Formats: sequence, C-alpha cells, structure tokens
Amino acid sequence: MSALLSTNLIWLVSLLAAFTINIVALIYIPRERKPTAAMAWLLLIFLVPYGGIALYLLIGNFRLPKKRRGERARLTAVLGETDAGIHPDDPRWFQRVVEQNHGLTGIAEVDGSSLALIDDYQGSIDAMADAIDRAERYVHVAFYITAWDDTTRPFFTAMENAVKRGVTVRLLADHIASRKVPGAAETFAELDRIGVAWSWMLPVRPLKGEYQRPDLRNHRKLVVVDGIVAFVGSQNLISRDYNAAKNIKRGLKWHELIARVDGPAVAQVDAVFHADWKIETGENLDGEHVPASDIARAGDLRCQLVPSGPTFDTENNLRLFLSLIHGATERVILTSPYFVPDEAMIYAITTACQRGLDVQLFVSELGDQGLVYHAQRSYYETLLRAGVRIFLYPAPYILHAKHFSIDDDIAVIGSSNMDIRSFSLNAELSLLVRGESFVAQMREIEAKYREAGRELTLEEWRREPAKSTFLDGLARLTSALN
Repeated sequence: MSALLSTNLIWLVSLLAAFTINIVALIYIPRERKPTAAMAWLLLIFLVPYGGIALYLLIGNFRLPKKRRGERARLTAVLGETDAGIHPDDPRWFQRVVEQNHGLTGIAEVDGSSLALIDDYQGSIDAMADAIDRAERYVHVAFYITAWDDTTRPFFTAMENAVKRGVTVRLLADHIASRKVPGAAETFAELDRIGVAWSWMLPVRPLKGEYQRPDLRNHRKLVVVDGIVAFVGSQNLISRDYNAAKNIKRGLKWHELIARVDGPAVAQVDAVFHADWKIETGENLDGEHVPASDIARAGDLRCQLVPSGPTFDTENNLRLFLSLIHGATERVILTSPYFVPDEAMIYAITTACQRGLDVQLFVSELGDQGLVYHAQRSYYETLLRAGVRIFLYPAPYILHAKHFSIDDDIAVIGSSNMDIRSFSLNAELSLLVRGESFVAQMREIEAKYREAGRELTLEEWRREPAKSTFLDGLARLTSALN
C-alpha cells in the first residue's frame, strides 16, 4: 500500500470516527441535562472530538454511584418527620416553599430556634472550640477542607480534650480538597494521635474500588455538639490564607460568616452528618440522634435545613433560591463568592428588579479562581442594566460568605455558592430561616460589606478593556460544563 493511500485511509477513518462521536454525542448528552450544559458539551466535542469525548467520559456523569444515593430516605429515617410543619400564619407562597423543601429533602420546618452570626474568622473557630470544650456525649464535625495549623490549633486542642473526657468525636473531610492542602499528612496524623474517629468524604481511590466523577465533592461545613448546639456557614477549618503560597504572595485573606444554631434546628444539622457518616463508613448512628422534640426551645426562629447535591434527584438549593426570589415583595440581597448563575437564576433576579424590588449583590473585587472570576464578571452588565446594585468587597479580602435575605423576615445561610457547581455537583447545606430578629443581624452584616466596599456602576463597567470582557465571555462558555 502506498504512503499516500495509507495517509488518505487514516484521514478517512479519523473523520468517520469523529463523525460517529458527534452523532453519539447528539443522542446521549442532551438526556437529563440542561440545554445550556448540553450545548456547552456538544460545542466542545464538535470542536475537539477526541479531547472533548475523553473529558466527557471523565467528568460528564454528574450522578453518584447508586450506593451513594438515597440521602433523602436516610434523612427521613433519622428525623422521623411526616409533614412539612408549615406555619398557618405564613403567606401562602412561603408555605408552598416549605412544602417544596420537605418534598425534596424529607426535612420539615421547625419552630423555636435561635441563631447568632459570627463574622470574625478566628472568633468563629474559637466559638466552635468553646462549644466542643463543653461537650458531654459527642461532637460531629464535617468540613470541605480540614487543616491543622496555628489558626485551627484551638479547635484541635478542644477535640483532644473532649476525647480525653470520654466524648466521642467524629470528623468528616472531603478527600480531594483536604488532601491537597499543605501539611495534609500531618493533619490527619494528628487526628489519629488525639483519638478522633475520622473518614474521607467522597474518596477517589480507584484501586480500592472507590471512584466517582472526581469533581463531585462534599462542600458542607458543620459542627454539632451533643445534638443541642450546631454551627453552619461558609468557613472551612483552615488558616485564613488557606496555607497556600500563591495566596500568601498576593496577601489574600478569606472573610466568612458562620451561624451558631441553638434549639430544635440542630437536630436537622445532625441528621445530615448522620447520613454522610453512614454513606462513608457504613456505621449507623441513629441511636445517638436527639430528636427535635427533645431539644429545648432557644428562640422564636423557624428553620428548615435544605441539603442538596448529586445524591438527590434535583437541585434542591437552586429551587429554594428561585422560589424565594420569585416570592420576594420588597428586597433581595445576595452574597456569594462565586456567582455564576444559570439562566433561570438570571431571569429571577432581573425580573425582581423589573417588579420594582431593591436587589443587591455582594461579591469580591478580587478573584482567587481565574475561570470562575471571569465567568462571574460576564454577568455584571446584564445585572447592572436591569438595576441590580453590585458591591465589590475590597482587596486583599475574598468575601467567601454565602447567604442572602428576602424582605425583612426571611434569610438563608450555608455553604452553597450561587453557581452551577454548587447547584449540581457539590453536596451543600442551606439553612432557611424565618424571623425578623435574624434578618436584622443579617442587615448589620450587609451594612458592614457596603461600608467596607464600593459600588460598581454601569458607567464604570462599560470602561472595562475589551481583553478582559473577551476572557469573561470565554469563561462563561466553559462554566456551563457539568
């Protein structure tokens, strides 16, 4: 066979293979996938057939293995709740939101809790350590990132002292996120030394038969003490600069928001830990669970925890956020470090502006993740033109807090960003809170953001160089891949 014929044959086979890949992709990729995500995948595969299909096979499946699914059933079994617990005095639209959350997660709204916000980085770790120092029965800890360093040393000391008192301390850490932190080996050796029972969340160890899409992560952050006190929010268990050389070089510091929870809502936070522990270790902790009915009232707030992630059939957090924005009548104030919304979220936010609502968005002036930062910026003009007020939190801080408030009596705080990753790929926690006293605390936090930062105007944004906006648009296209 001549060299020319061989070359032509290779080209023909390659073209036929690429054509086959495109046809198969058209058939399978749109199934059970949002049109924007499907189009992004198809565009990538059409442009780079072999590389695109290889990437799709690696991270294209956003559902966890069957044995890891069914979290709703596990939560319901732990909590034993049968109805949504709706309050008769609530507006009908809000009752429907509570019913929606209950239908998706099996978790009801409970009355009688109190929440205290902590926006001091070291102060929140010290507050959690103080609660652990008072533990008598057990301590449950779960963090996306766990590290033993000068900042977290009081927390580790509190866990060690609790173990010495005979308290059972259990800890969950995300496998990929925590292992890549400098000093990870020393961190988990220290946990072994002090006697903490710990396990990885979503480990990626193919040789041990543990594998799922590598970027499906457990992003939750929670601490529960004796089933009567809990902490939830945005902060990881690590130094404020994440012990990363690139952050230290840039002088970056993370700014967070944590809520201490007292009262019956603690039972729901603990139930999520129980479910995650059962998934990762096979150990059933139901016998330790303190029912909400056995936890003394601590305030007048009504709370409903909304866990979300690939163990559920749909995006529970996204549906919650959309329902609340559509139900708002006066104002919507959003805070998210990574704001890369889908089309439904953009329409909800801009429609709120068109209804005459005061809509504000707090984000960081700097970004720590290039692609996400540029994808986020790609939405600024649309938002500004619609009337959204955007406030930029100043350098060198990364505003990592994740919360939003609706009108004067509804708020959400937790671990969920407002981006496609948090909606579809990460396991998250979002605590829905109804009560004017809590929203008043949130208003104080928002006022601090506003005072510290500056407002971005449409006129200023239009002066952005073309190079930057080109990168923004390019990053926006890649953000739809999930």
